[in-house]
Parts: sequence; structure tokens; C-alpha cells
Amino acid sequence: MHQYKARAIVLNTLKYGESSMVAYLLTDTLGRQNYMVQGLGKGGPRKGGKGALFQPMFLLDIIGLESSKTQMDRIKEATLAKPLQSIPFDVRKSSVALFMSELLYKIVKEVEPQSPLFDYVWHSVEALDALEDGVYNFHLWFLVGLSRFLGFYPAGDWCEGAVFDIEGGTFTTTPPRSGLYINPENTLLLHRLMNTEADQLATLALSRRQRTDFIESLLAYFGYHLDTIHRVQSLRILGEIF
Repeated sequence: MHQYKARAIVLNTLKYGESSMVAYLLTDTLGRQNYMVQGLGKGGPRKGGKGALFQPMFLLDIIGLESSKTQMDRIKEATLAKPLQSIPFDVRKSSVALFMSELLYKIVKEVEPQSPLFDYVWHSVEALDALEDGVYNFHLWFLVGLSRFLGFYPAGDWCEGAVFDIEGGTFTTTPPRSGLYINPENTLLLHRLMNTEADQLATLALSRRQRTDFIESLLAYFGYHLDTIHRVQSLRILGEIF
């Protein structure tokens, strides 16, 4: 049975039987893959041991085993590629990580090996883990950046009073006839997030209403270009925390 090494980001898990689970991972060498993880013990996937490694957005080094009998490879070994220092212990950051993992699980179905998307997500997790201020804006920033790697990053130049055309994916001073556009307030925030680094997010002073309104507008943009976005459950948690 052929084995291989890969870096992997945990998107989701599903319990399978008494001592196994299916892990949905984004990998650097194979794109998105589903793996059977066995030998977790009767405590289940999250009761310590190997299963404890498969938390949302954890960064792993894995040794996979190709399976000739089924469509799902198995994980022979998994270790932390980079132990996270704050995400598992900070409810704000762990909630953001949950949002990131849920969103990626829903929208990233097929990814080519060695995709720039993998590097973006990996480095975003590292940035969130290291962030000291501005955590409450991180999910907004991440979502804007993610659109670049999904093929519909905003185009054009922002100017005073501009709106963002959802269908055309561009800034415009004339609201489109379709009525599908983001209002000027959220368009300005979109422009600011496009020009802000992760460690500068604390400079964006936003109310809860502004964050909620913006994320709903941006998800509408994603939903127009993708057919896999429905209700994002973790948004409710973020709305309660931020």
C-alpha cells in the first residue's frame, strides 16, 4: 500500500463507528481529500490522542495511505505541523477558526495540488494565531482575501460614493440595473479591507451592526458566484461574541 506525506488543514470531521472518523482536509499535494482515521478509541474523535489533532483549522503533517479498495485514503500518522499558541485557548479566535473551517468545507470542493489557495489558508491561520488586536475583524478580512483564490476578487477602483456590482464583480458609481449591488457604506469597507494587512485590522473601528451587515453582503456576493453557500451556522456564534 503506497504511502505519502502531505501538509493538511482540518476543515471538518464526522464520527464513523465507535473508534473512527472521516476527516475532511485541505492538503498541499492532493487538494481537498477525505480520509478515514481509525484507532481513536471508544472515547471518540475529540477525547485526546490522535483524534484531538483534528480540530477546525489545525495545521497538520500527515502520512496518508492510498487505498485500492475504496475511494477514501487512510491516515497512518498525523502530527501538528505548527502547534497553535492561542486559537485553541481564545474563544474569539476559535470561533473565527470555526467560521473559516465551515465556510471552506462548504465552498472548496475541488482544489488542484499545490494551489495558492492552500498557502493563503495556511498563512491566514498563522496570522490569526499571532494576532493581538483586531480579531473581531479577521473573518471579514479573510473572506475578502479568499475571493482572490476563488476567481472573483473585486475589480476596478473605488471612489467616493461608489457601490459594488455583485454580478460584475467591480466597483461602479452607477448602481446596476439588476439591483444586485453592495451599498456605499459596505463598499467602502470592502475597499478598506482589500488594502489592510492582518496586523492592521484593529485600525478598523466597526460596530456589531456594521460587521453583521457587511458579512451578509459579502456572503451574498459569494453566493452569486458559487452555488454551495447556504446558511453559515457559525455566523450566529460570531454575532454573539463580536
